[in-house]
Amino acid sequence: MQNNFKALTLSYKHAPINVREAVALNEIGCRNLLDKIKEFTDAQDVLVLSTCNRTEVYYSAEKALDQVIIKLIAMERGFISTKNITPYFKHITEPALAVQHLFYVGLGLESQVVGDMQILNQVKKAYQWSADANMAGPFLHRLLHTIFATNKQVFNETAFFDGAASVSYATVELVEELIANLVDPRVLMIGVGEIGANVCDNFQKSTINNVVIVNRTHHKAQALAEKTNATAVYWENVWEEITKADVVISSVPGDCFFISKEVIEKQGVKAPKFFLDLSMPRSIDSTLEEIAGVEVYNVDTIKNRASEALEMRLAAIPQVQQIIAEAITEFSTWTREMAMSPALQQFKSKLEEIRQQELNRYLKNLGEAEREVVEKLTQNILNKIVKLPALELKAACMRGESEALVEGLAALFSLEKEKV
Repeated sequence: MQNNFKALTLSYKHAPINVREAVALNEIGCRNLLDKIKEFTDAQDVLVLSTCNRTEVYYSAEKALDQVIIKLIAMERGFISTKNITPYFKHITEPALAVQHLFYVGLGLESQVVGDMQILNQVKKAYQWSADANMAGPFLHRLLHTIFATNKQVFNETAFFDGAASVSYATVELVEELIANLVDPRVLMIGVGEIGANVCDNFQKSTINNVVIVNRTHHKAQALAEKTNATAVYWENVWEEITKADVVISSVPGDCFFISKEVIEKQGVKAPKFFLDLSMPRSIDSTLEEIAGVEVYNVDTIKNRASEALEMRLAAIPQVQQIIAEAITEFSTWTREMAMSPALQQFKSKLEEIRQQELNRYLKNLGEAEREVVEKLTQNILNKIVKLPALELKAACMRGESEALVEGLAALFSLEKEKV
């Protein structure tokens, strides 16, 4: 494992939402932070990841840079004092643990919704920004591609990504099933509280693109609509919108707003029509199902879908961890092989220097044809001599014992220690 890979992380596990908001970075902020780290530190292999639940910086450097990076984050967010945010950052200085943490984050083991597949896309974007800033070296390139391949293996071999494991995900999944046979279905979201906002966010990841949002406070509906590519409508038009919609989702408490059977019957219903009640107390009359073509789903039904999916994902965690452990072992072997490469190259150069010295001593007395024979013969001998320690070093890497052999090679042939 590379000896200086580290991770600086702040997440929902240790930081309240107001702190996460204070340090959250959009794409421009992430790119700017990469530039600042490049300018003010000697860090390499830098990855900046910022989502609604976490802000993290992965980097390689001989010395810990956590305080410097926290200050740079504060500068990017427009404040100077870091005393209110520093306690919430966790610094992982053990390379193996930092690598494991990035695996766990990338595959959704660290997500609020276990197995959240959205996080991998966010990691891919962060990786692209690092590459664009020339801050991704061979170590980070190999690490990220190993994580992507591991994610694919987990997807193919486990149930870890199956089903929707949160109410908002399960709601969108259920809507997709209900409107599968409809052409350009219209979905109405009533209420933009936390769950309503989460549902609208998740609609962006679905094939549904005709979402209407209505809320008593219109500017909140407008803000959410702009964020989620939906359409905001004034509260005064809520009943008209209920009539137009194929799917009606309500997250408004029933003691504030109620959709009764009598009102819906008066308005008339285009069938099929689906009502999803995410509110407590309920805001959709369950007897609506007595109307032909109408189906009603309540929050318990949707929570049960989410709970079943979550149980499946949690049961798959040991299998996922085993796959990750095997991938990390393979990656660690590669890093050790990379570490021994300079020593092998120096060894070969040393032998080549000896070969050239001896050739220069004798070739001047030989003809052209003889020179070619001797050149080829000695080159073949050199390659075979180098091959033996290379194979042994590779085997030692598999066993995790390459360091001692590299040191021995350096001592025997007086190789430059700083390069080794």
